[in-house]
Amino acid sequence: MTTTPTIRLLLADDHPVVRAGLRAVLDTEPDFTVVAEAATAEAAVERTASGGVDVVLMDLQFGTGGSMHGSEATAAITARGPGAPRVLVLTTYDTDADILAAVEAGASGYLLKDAPPEELAAAVRTAAAGQSALAPAVAHRLMHRMRTPGETLTKRELEVLELVGEGLSNQQISKRLFLSQATVKSHLVHVFAKLGVESRTAAVAKARAHHLIRR
Repeated sequence: MTTTPTIRLLLADDHPVVRAGLRAVLDTEPDFTVVAEAATAEAAVERTASGGVDVVLMDLQFGTGGSMHGSEATAAITARGPGAPRVLVLTTYDTDADILAAVEAGASGYLLKDAPPEELAAAVRTAAAGQSALAPAVAHRLMHRMRTPGETLTKRELEVLELVGEGLSNQQISKRLFLSQATVKSHLVHVFAKLGVESRTAAVAKARAHHLIRR
C-alpha cells in the first residue's frame, strides 16, 4: 500500500487567531502536518533555515515584533535555491503592487484569506509540487498585465505611487527608494500619463479605486 508523503507546513502570520484557524482547517487534511508557526517574517526565515518545512503559508503585512515584509521574507527563503521551501502567500491584499512584489520575490502561489478550504488545500499541494498556485482573480490580473504592458504600471511606478499615497514628498520617496528626485518625478509623469490624471491626489485615488495600491 502506497503512503502519500506528508507536506510539512509553516504558518507565518502575526495574528494568533488566524494561525489557529488555519491550523484547524489544514489539520483536517490527511497529508498535511503543521510543523511550526511564526508571528514575524523574520521568525519564518529563521525557522525555515533549520529545514523540515515544505511549504510556508506567508502573510504579507506583519504588525508589531518585526520590520520585515512578507515579500522580503519570501525572497530570503526562496533564495536558498534547490531544497528551499515553497512559499504560498496568503493575505487580504490583492493590489497589483503586492502581487508583483510577491511573485518577483519567488512566491509559488498567491491566495486571498477568504479562499474556501478546498481551494487552500489544493493550492498547498500545487505549491508543494513545485507548480504555480495563483488564485483565479490574481492570475487574471497578471494575464491582463501581460496583454497590456503599455497601459499597466511597472513595479517601480507602483512603489512610487504607494509612497505618494502614504503622503511622502518626492524628496522623501527618493531617499526611501534610493533614487534621484528627477527619477521619482519621471516615474510620476509616466504614472499620470498611464492613469490619465494630472495630479498626485487624482493618481492615488484612481490607483486605489482600481486596486493597484493599498487603500
